[in-house]
Amino acid sequence: MNLDIEWLRASTLTEITLLALAFVLSSMIGLERHRNLKSAGLRTHALVGVGSAVFTLVSAYGFSSVAAPDAIVDPSRIAAQVVSGIGFLGAGVIFVRQNSVAGLTTAASIWMTASIGMACGAGSPSLAIAGTAIHLFAVWALRKLGNRLRPSTTSAVTTVRVRYREGRGALRTVLGISAASGFEAIVSEVREVARGTTKAPRREVLLTLRSEGGSDPLDLVEILSDVPGVDSIRFVGERP
Repeated sequence: MNLDIEWLRASTLTEITLLALAFVLSSMIGLERHRNLKSAGLRTHALVGVGSAVFTLVSAYGFSSVAAPDAIVDPSRIAAQVVSGIGFLGAGVIFVRQNSVAGLTTAASIWMTASIGMACGAGSPSLAIAGTAIHLFAVWALRKLGNRLRPSTTSAVTTVRVRYREGRGALRTVLGISAASGFEAIVSEVREVARGTTKAPRREVLLTLRSEGGSDPLDLVEILSDVPGVDSIRFVGERP
């Protein structure tokens, strides 16, 4: 059996360069999610971007040597499947707890990262770089703009109920993240939650969050819901 493997071809350098660009741009997006302590962070976004680029490169260049000269090759077919597949991955990071939805920004970030990887794989580095810049502007600058434009009637005090497992430092982490995010967190009530004999002890605290800088408590709740050891977190009463 004769294996005809083409290790290097005219497009190899172009493919590797585009793949490296996809890694760099995807990592930049992932770094922003990682800094906000999201479950889908630096590694996840880097893999999504590079994987999307590989699929697109294979679709564009991978079949040129094995297809018949008169065969009709449609590079968009694999790319279309990447778009569908990323939807399932993005849905996995969205959580609905009581009246709050967490993970939407991270899901959109994964979706955006896939598109940037595909742009790199399709040979459009300028489009990929522009998309990355716009994404970073949206998650950084627009968040600050939204906080400034929020109506002044918004209450600066929010109460949430946090259920966590003991022995994992979850409460300490929750208080630390709250302080780092510009919230004064005060524990006003602590109680032990009924548990089975085989499960780790669980406690529930009533946490009062006070913000003087107009920060959105929903953003903080989204971050706290990803803390290891936190089982659930929900607003008490009506969310401001």
